[in-house]
Amino acid sequence: MTSDRILIIEDEPALLRGLTDTFESRGYEVLAAKDGDRGLDLALSKSPDLVLLDIMLPHVNGYEICRAIREHGFNMPILMLTAKGREEDIILGLNLGADDYITKPFRVRELVARTNAFLRRSKSKRASVCRFGEYELDLAAHTLYRSGEEVELTAKEFRLLAYFAGRRGCALARNDILNAVWGNSVFVTPRSIDRCVATLRAKIEPEPHAPTFIQTIRDVGYRFETGID
Repeated sequence: MTSDRILIIEDEPALLRGLTDTFESRGYEVLAAKDGDRGLDLALSKSPDLVLLDIMLPHVNGYEICRAIREHGFNMPILMLTAKGREEDIILGLNLGADDYITKPFRVRELVARTNAFLRRSKSKRASVCRFGEYELDLAAHTLYRSGEEVELTAKEFRLLAYFAGRRGCALARNDILNAVWGNSVFVTPRSIDRCVATLRAKIEPEPHAPTFIQTIRDVGYRFETGID
């Protein structure tokens, strides 16, 4: 069984129902939309792991949806479903951020195989990425993004956030944080953690005095919560 969430945006009712049944029978959570407005809303609000996207849709076409998803900073794989075979249509979709395309009519087994392959690659990449709220912490690139825009962190703030992200949901004692982030420096005290947490909260918390992500555990230290199950 898989916990991956797939969004299918397709205006042909029979095809939408068939694809929904196919992926649900394989253990996927499926979100379905039959028009572009609803599809774009689900893409931006539900953060699917992969999008199967028809090009010709009512209200908002697939090209516009693809562009909007990327402009909002989402990097989930997008596979375009299209009856068009013209090279320029395919190139346009890829240039707007689609990862691949499959031309109708297609074999369902081929679509499932491609979907599985993209999800495997995406999971491998996500292993070095932590998402919380509107933020994406890329551990490999040492960068933090908010809705696609980079947030400037000091080296110490990044190391502290990376330490929290790797132990999300755990109660973290100040001394353990101190040893992991500051190392053997003799000029550092547990109060240094609190000061760094305060500056970090000011950059990432919607309400720094009522934190959502970096929560204080009285007499112990901190706990980092992403708000994502």
